[in-house]
Amino acid sequence: MNKVLIIDDEYSINELIKINLELSGYKVIQALDGITGFALAKQELPSVIVLDVMMPDVDGYTVAQRIRLNPQTKNIPILMLTALSQLHDKVKGFDIGVDDYLVKPFEMDELKVRIRALLKRTNQIPESIATKELLTIKEITLLPESYSVKINDNQVKLTPIEFDIFNLLAQNHGNMVSSAKLLADIWGYSPDDAIETIRVHIRHLRTKLEKISNGKKYIETVYGGGYILNV
Repeated sequence: MNKVLIIDDEYSINELIKINLELSGYKVIQALDGITGFALAKQELPSVIVLDVMMPDVDGYTVAQRIRLNPQTKNIPILMLTALSQLHDKVKGFDIGVDDYLVKPFEMDELKVRIRALLKRTNQIPESIATKELLTIKEITLLPESYSVKINDNQVKLTPIEFDIFNLLAQNHGNMVSSAKLLADIWGYSPDDAIETIRVHIRHLRTKLEKISNGKKYIETVYGGGYILNV
């Protein structure tokens, strides 16, 4: 049974999410503050963490950062709940390693779709990762076990989502991968603001690749279409 940790200081929202997820077959653990939530994350090692941004004392960004820095919890997917819908707030979360956002108020069905998508992405990983095979294209090598990319003799660690994006582009190198395919294969759904979310992750990915490739630009944008990995 998949285990979900809810970290939200609003009791009514926390309890409503718990009831709905339990009815859908999830085991639910609750925390009403960030300190307790982080402690439970280490203790329970949930399948997914649903994390509110605006909490007293320790906010959601700080909790997410602690989760990502801890060896026990660093790979647990985080769905962040926020009343902040602006792009710069999302960029801050993505920089820390948040996997997805859901803006309050939200429908419970949408929450469950997002959670299923995160579980699918983490449990049904690409074949190249599942078999621990390396994928090499000219000077580029993908290292699935460490979520890293090596270009010539330089290596950089990616977030799981960045690795999944790059892996999908590498599997189709030389051909365009549409934004719709990225959404379907990696996120498993198509929220209204997801195109901007992809752009944020692509921008981070490009920055990391350029740092280890003397500025070479590997990922080309096809405006209105998608992205191509050119090697």
